[in-house]
Amino acid sequence: MSSEKHVVFLGDELVAGLGDPRAQGWVGRVMAHTYTAPPILAMPLVFAHATTAQLADTGLKEAQARYSSEADSRLVIGLGSHDIDAQISLARSRLYLANLLDDAARTNFQTYVVGPPPRYDVPAEALERMNQAFLSVCARRQVPYVNCFDPLFAHEQWRTDMYVSRSYTPRQAGYALMAWLVMHTGWHEWLGVTPLDE
Repeated sequence: MSSEKHVVFLGDELVAGLGDPRAQGWVGRVMAHTYTAPPILAMPLVFAHATTAQLADTGLKEAQARYSSEADSRLVIGLGSHDIDAQISLARSRLYLANLLDDAARTNFQTYVVGPPPRYDVPAEALERMNQAFLSVCARRQVPYVNCFDPLFAHEQWRTDMYVSRSYTPRQAGYALMAWLVMHTGWHEWLGVTPLDE
């Protein structure tokens, strides 16, 4: 296999970095601290307001179209919490994520999942249960999972950023916090690269 690495980042507005004045989001910040030679081909694949159902269907089909057997092809799934807005049951959310991971594995994607961060316009208990359900689905399949909810829920900087944003997505500081969590949850080890710095 070629030493070339391809990474598809599949998700909603959080993967796009919506609301970040620097237009980096967490994906751009993570990639800025990820070194390989040759460079990684990062391919953000964003669906606005996407639910897990949409990611498991249309999203995965689009990701599979970007899979290359000639490269080290990987898939990063950035999960949001639009399932709550769409009133999708927790059981269904779990099923859609399980199907997404299983189908990605059949495509020979190596997969890494970033969980939904806190928001304050929905009941915290609903988002906490969703986070734990997603974590459990990933653990059963030995897929790395970044828990963004627990460390950020009471984080003063995150809360301030979301207050300023007053939307579904954070701003610059919030995305930097998400990027830090990704880079300290086995990111470089999963990708098989050397960290540039801490």
